[in-house]
Amino acid sequence: MVIERFKEGCWDAVYQRFETSGRLLPEGLSYLNSWTNRDRNICYQLMETRQPDLFDVWVSRWNDLVDFEIIPLD
Repeated sequence: MVIERFKEGCWDAVYQRFETSGRLLPEGLSYLNSWTNRDRNICYQLMETRQPDLFDVWVSRWNDLVDFEIIPLD
């Protein structure tokens, strides 16, 4: 599970990048579903991979706009 906390004032920039470039996921990291809170500053995502190091690649593509918490689930 991924908890994304959008940096102050970055909501529009996050969605602009998403509209332009998609999720920017490396091959082998799969998006399953997501939900945002009412204040539109936190997004909860379910993702799946057999290679947890792929999260580092993905995070590096977004960490200028978003702070991440990665929570492994069994």
